[in-house]
Amino acid sequence: MKPQFPGNMQNMIKQAQKLQKDMAQAQEQLNQTDFVGKSADDAVVATFSGARQLKDLQIKPEALDPDDPDMLQDLIIMAVNSAMTQIDQQAEQTLGKYTPGF
Repeated sequence: MKPQFPGNMQNMIKQAQKLQKDMAQAQEQLNQTDFVGKSADDAVVATFSGARQLKDLQIKPEALDPDDPDMLQDLIIMAVNSAMTQIDQQAEQTLGKYTPGF
């Protein structure tokens, strides 16, 4: 036997279920999106999925200076941080409408 809820409660449950489904679809779409972060002069390019998985890392030969390994580290950090910032911004834009204030 199906539980009986007042009309208002039933509508609230349906709305919550729809919201949950919409959020899951938005999250899946975000996870399937690629985000490309670049360092100065595109010397290092890092590609991440929206699920924050590194998919590709390209390093130009001119970024490989054996006398200055710190430069390469800085370029990689710059590219990775750029991609992560893009993911955060897109997540906020996409999922923020479902979770205002969180």
